[in-house]
Amino acid sequence: MRIGREAGSRQRRVLALAVGLLAACSAPPDPGRTRPEAAHSTPHAQRDLLLSGFDLLRVRYIDVGAREAPVLLLIPGHTSRIEELDALTAPLSRSHRVLVFDFPGTGYSEKPERDYTLSFYEDAAIAFLDELGVRRTHVAGGSLGGNLALRLAHRFPERFDRVAAWAPGSAWDAHPVWAWTLRALGGYALFAPVVRIQSGYWYSEDWPGRDDALTDTFAYYEEVMSPGFVRMYFGMAADQVARSLFDLAPRIGRPVWLGWGDRDHGANMGEGVARLHELLPHSELRVFPDAGHALASEVPGPLAADVEDFLTRSEADLPWAAGR
Repeated sequence: MRIGREAGSRQRRVLALAVGLLAACSAPPDPGRTRPEAAHSTPHAQRDLLLSGFDLLRVRYIDVGAREAPVLLLIPGHTSRIEELDALTAPLSRSHRVLVFDFPGTGYSEKPERDYTLSFYEDAAIAFLDELGVRRTHVAGGSLGGNLALRLAHRFPERFDRVAAWAPGSAWDAHPVWAWTLRALGGYALFAPVVRIQSGYWYSEDWPGRDDALTDTFAYYEEVMSPGFVRMYFGMAADQVARSLFDLAPRIGRPVWLGWGDRDHGANMGEGVARLHELLPHSELRVFPDAGHALASEVPGPLAADVEDFLTRSEADLPWAAGR
């Protein structure tokens, strides 16, 4: 018994030492950039807004389309930014007032050193809409953006009319042990190797724009790297792993459009999206052939067309209205 206790004690000391060494490798100071420099920059007018109730936290955003049009909030994916959705913003702004913003900790918004959670981002989205005086809107996004879109519709059904979510994060069973590991070991020293592995699942290998997209993504990371950005990366990853949309889906009463690329099999995404489709009371599913996880990059035209069709269709033409 004593030998077992001593071995366990050594393992705990080794783990504590490993955590200490990783923590000692801190990210460089926040450069404080408010706009892209070397990385690709959106063609739309960039604005800044201070979020009340968040210590006047500054976020960067774009506001495209007619003021009198129905509002659509587009939400970028994990670690991403406004520019991810540029190819969707222009076509969707023909029928909607499109709002996109860099969440705290991402893009060229402020990056406080704090805990980053899904509920924090949900609150930030509502604060952003409140600052602009928007009470009701559609909401759409992919990956983390799709996850948040569904969570917002569940938590604030009175604020969101229709939801479009493609390849949403948390379309899996919760894994609290993995989440704990990410929180315990996540840090600057692990950021580069972890994100390099993760990036292998973002785009289809034969997509012509893959190399340019990855080059631009890592140029953006270099511009915004900071302690707050690293905290955001591991914090949001851990919270998505720790939670499951399967628990919420049956209680999301808003109309939902789900999208999935048939080459996107990371974290069993195909099975997860299919299960969400079964659990959601009012949903339709569109599968994009020969596409990976990043639908907004790989198939922006078909994606925008499908989302616009869903958002503008009459209630009577939705599948469940006719019992289809």
